[in-house]
Amino acid sequence: MGARREAREALAVAGIRPRKRWGQHFLCDAAVAHRIVETAQIGPRTVALEIGPGLGALTDELAGRAGRLYLVEIDPALAARLTARYAENPRVRVIEGDVLALALETLVTEPRVTVIGNLPYNVAIPILFGLCEQRARMPQAVVMVQREVAERLVSRPGTRDYGVTTVLFRAFADIRLAFRVSRRSFLPPPRVESAVLDVRWSVAPRVDLGDEEGFREVVRASFGQRRKLLRNALAALARGRGVDLESAFARAEVAPSARAETLDLDAFARLARALTP
Repeated sequence: MGARREAREALAVAGIRPRKRWGQHFLCDAAVAHRIVETAQIGPRTVALEIGPGLGALTDELAGRAGRLYLVEIDPALAARLTARYAENPRVRVIEGDVLALALETLVTEPRVTVIGNLPYNVAIPILFGLCEQRARMPQAVVMVQREVAERLVSRPGTRDYGVTTVLFRAFADIRLAFRVSRRSFLPPPRVESAVLDVRWSVAPRVDLGDEEGFREVVRASFGQRRKLLRNALAALARGRGVDLESAFARAEVAPSARAETLDLDAFARLARALTP
């Protein structure tokens, strides 16, 4: 309760109200912050990038451990507060802006960066896709997301949560649900529970995808109408590519009567290659 009161007082002193459009739910649980930093294994040689530092629950511990720390904050008032707070620490740099719009490769130029953050629920997936594009320089991300999103990303074939995003991320990342976080750890408390993901990106695909964009098209088409058999879900795509669908299934060793949620990453990759003209 003390941490929540301190967070409420800090917002009042700064004249800041949590903004719904930015999905602001401020972490105010020191134990959770410590566990996130421990999961990311931050040390004096680490260059860290924190997305959405907010009131700085994670930032204080990161600033004390990391060799270099970048903070990306979309809220101008919070960015100004953080700039003043760390003005005497030359290892900390505050970047004001939307992480989805910033050219991170020009702002954070170190060759290896660890990403940490409490991601706004409404843009967590787009941020993760953006980090996937930066995976050669940002090989690890330890991030908090809505628990349902976390469970979807770590789900297995044949389960209800398994879907397009699961497969697309699994092609480039080993994703582990590190731990769950109660809504009581935030101010204001969100309506949903949260979870912390430990994401380890691979520069190259984890399996042979063939053409990467073609792979993505096959995965999306397969799940387009979830209950359809794959022979029906992929019929239009095969016609458009001029590929005989039954022959493609045979080459991929995938049953035409299967449904998308039963295929693992390897099966999707085989199917995508077989459906390449």
